[in-house]
Amino acid sequence: MTATKRPAPLKDLGHVPWPEIKDSTGSAAGIPLLLTTLARGDADSAGLALGQLRRRICQFGFVVDEATAATVPFLWELVRLPQVTCRAEILGLLKSIADTRQWETTAAAYPKLLHHRDNYVAWERAARHAVHAQRDVLRQLLAERDTDLVRATTELAEALAD
Repeated sequence: MTATKRPAPLKDLGHVPWPEIKDSTGSAAGIPLLLTTLARGDADSAGLALGQLRRRICQFGFVVDEATAATVPFLWELVRLPQVTCRAEILGLLKSIADTRQWETTAAAYPKLLHHRDNYVAWERAARHAVHAQRDVLRQLLAERDTDLVRATTELAEALAD
């Protein structure tokens, strides 16, 4: 009997034009390295990478950028991997992204924002949609033994139910 080989995590990172899209620092070219560190890093390295990633795609916990929606599917991929050391924290980041309404709220008061060359409102909506698109993963995460992971899963599930 031959063992089935699992595909390498994050194999589709190269399909995203990271240097051409923006995060809070400018070019999103550094995001693949941060995601790779999350996938393969020890707890300390992964924690640092997640903090940097959070600042780049969900600054202050409520401001998303163009690169956020492109990053979300990789975050969902990472929370499925048992070897990832900060899965509960990644779910917290996904919850922050799902809760974002910064640009929509601002555009309601200042409609000119909808015509800005950087389409912040569309980026925010796309990011929220990307989180919602894979919410079926939550069922399998609720069956995990890690209580922190189950708590974070429950919190995200509640946010997505609203």
